[in-house]
Amino acid sequence: MDNPLLVLANHAASWRSRPLPEAVAHHARRALIDWFAALLPGCAYPPATLLAAAMAAERGPGSAICYVDGQPGPLRHAALINATASHTVEFDDIFRDAGYHPGCPVIGAALAAAQSRGATLDQLLRAITAGYEVSCRIGMAVQPSHYKYWHTTGTVGTFGAAAAVAVLLGCDAKQTAHAIATAATFAGGLQQAFRSDGMSKPLHPGHAADAGALAAIGAAAGVTGALDVLHGPVGFAAATSEDTGKWEKALADLDSRICITEMTFKNHGCCGHIFAALDAVRDLQAEHGFTAKDVARIHVGGYSATKDVCDRPVVTTEQEARFSAQYCIGAMLVLGGVRIAAFSPENLANPAIRAVMPKVSVSLDSELAKDYPGRRAAKVSITLADGRELFRYQPTRKGDPDAPLSDAELSEKFRELAVPAIGAAAAEALLASLWTGDALPGAVPLLSAPALRAAE
Repeated sequence: MDNPLLVLANHAASWRSRPLPEAVAHHARRALIDWFAALLPGCAYPPATLLAAAMAAERGPGSAICYVDGQPGPLRHAALINATASHTVEFDDIFRDAGYHPGCPVIGAALAAAQSRGATLDQLLRAITAGYEVSCRIGMAVQPSHYKYWHTTGTVGTFGAAAAVAVLLGCDAKQTAHAIATAATFAGGLQQAFRSDGMSKPLHPGHAADAGALAAIGAAAGVTGALDVLHGPVGFAAATSEDTGKWEKALADLDSRICITEMTFKNHGCCGHIFAALDAVRDLQAEHGFTAKDVARIHVGGYSATKDVCDRPVVTTEQEARFSAQYCIGAMLVLGGVRIAAFSPENLANPAIRAVMPKVSVSLDSELAKDYPGRRAAKVSITLADGRELFRYQPTRKGDPDAPLSDAELSEKFRELAVPAIGAAAAEALLASLWTGDALPGAVPLLSAPALRAAE
């Protein structure tokens, strides 16, 4: 077997100069739009607000924009805080086959590097594409067993950030290899961090963006890493998955399949492992016209992560609610959707949502489990108070590559999330520039100053 790290490094470095197909560039723009949609509302929430305030005094000079407070600073400062903010409201993208959110660590680091270097938008899109390629394929090689203990966005996201920043720093294939190698030993992020309450989960992509950027900066300066660190006997795959990595499968279609063209863009503001069940509940409610009060019981059959991560019948915090199938199904039935408002303090205490939660059960369906992570399906059974029994098999999720958000739907998602943060005029201007413009995105002032409030 060829060294997978060297294969990936050569592939990543090639994106600096290889032809960028129009379709790939369009998908990279879609990823950038989706990232800003997740970023901008996240700029008003901790832990990004707390970090921005706490680290303001040590910011230093630079031209990378920290979107939480709108101020320029060093590459790593912006990468850390922006990547953290973009994972906070749980609307960021997913690469289904790796169980991974690439946008927050890759774009968080790449945009900061592009702004620092005065790069063009074309260079940014190339770097993003390269970062997605490297990290998504490493994710495929170690999944699904990696997800037993590790948060993929924090671990493989570090590789994506390193590759993207290496492209923007002008690294050749050898330097890119050393950036990826160093990133391997920086990678981290534990599952337990979001099985319990706390702010650690969005810090995972923040750390990945920062650590990946550091790995690339070091490699550009001549810092070397262990080039067998991905597949070696005590390397990344061996340490974090149940086998030594499915490298042949992950790299087999390297020149024909571009990962950024197969992204899932979230249609609900919660954990993606609940999406198929939410889609089924939404469609059954639309077809049969029942209300939350009409429901006697709901049962969700899901794959491993749906049961292990999202079977949470009792929640007390916003973080817990975003990972609770019981809460999110209640919100879908009561509110008609699971958007940012579903996790407001008022709705967390909403008695109508709380009344649904004890009626919802979750179990592992062995048939669905076999297809994970390549397919994220659900089987939903609803018993109504009048005795009717409803069932829906949901084979995929709205927003997945086989049921994608259209460009128009993605634009509406962006407006929904961005307008409250930056205003309608600024949102439309940013959206238009991201779809068709040639200029690198710059500062986007928020309607308020959450970082300053957090420091008071």
